[in-house]
Amino acid sequence: MNRFEGRRALVTGAGSGIGRATALRLLEEGAAVVAADVSEAGLKETAARAGGGSLTTAVLDVSDEAGVGRVVEEAVSGLGGLDVLVNAAGILRSSHTHEMTLELWNTIIGVNLTGTFLVTRSALPALLATGRGVVVNFSSTSASFAHPYMAAYAASKGGIQSFTHALALEYSKQGLRAVCVAPGSIQSGMTSDPGLPQDTDWSLLAKLAPAIGEGFAPPETVAGVVAMLASDDGAFVTGTEIRVDGGTHM
Repeated sequence: MNRFEGRRALVTGAGSGIGRATALRLLEEGAAVVAADVSEAGLKETAARAGGGSLTTAVLDVSDEAGVGRVVEEAVSGLGGLDVLVNAAGILRSSHTHEMTLELWNTIIGVNLTGTFLVTRSALPALLATGRGVVVNFSSTSASFAHPYMAAYAASKGGIQSFTHALALEYSKQGLRAVCVAPGSIQSGMTSDPGLPQDTDWSLLAKLAPAIGEGFAPPETVAGVVAMLASDDGAFVTGTEIRVDGGTHM
């Protein structure tokens, strides 16, 4: 399939996990992709896995306003415009809420929620100029279902969902679509080591197992959904979230 032939995409969080899988999927389907991530080593690995096509990389901390403005401007200039933005950058940290420091809370909110806003804000003029721009944001099943020890993460992802709904309506008359993907039970660096407290009550996590398959799914499972939503196959989908969790939260 070449659903993205002639289309230009910026993917954050593309140095690992779902972000990397998404960048490679869009590239495979014909998109010209700028892959951004805070990890230079991760971006080199993403580039090494690319099987051809137009892929460039950019080191970016999405919580850095000045850095976001510079990288987005360079991406738009290099691509000659922008059709698709995928905000996959994010971090997961765990803690008892009563022990969470304000610094940790602000770090999680700053990367996940504020970072999504900063990149989207900078990219909007270019996306709107196409008349068919698409923003795919990353929420999480934690936004709608209880995930213990992850209050800040859940709050950031709930904020992203609300932000996406508002964005979709505000720019609907200008042809922009904004959708959310809410993954759960997906293999990634985040989920392999969420930093749970030493005294974790594992009975509270009993509901976090997928109903289908034999365990957590690979990142490519989500990348395929993102590709559908960002392509013309998703042309009538906006202002909503799509849960990809193998039935964990049925």
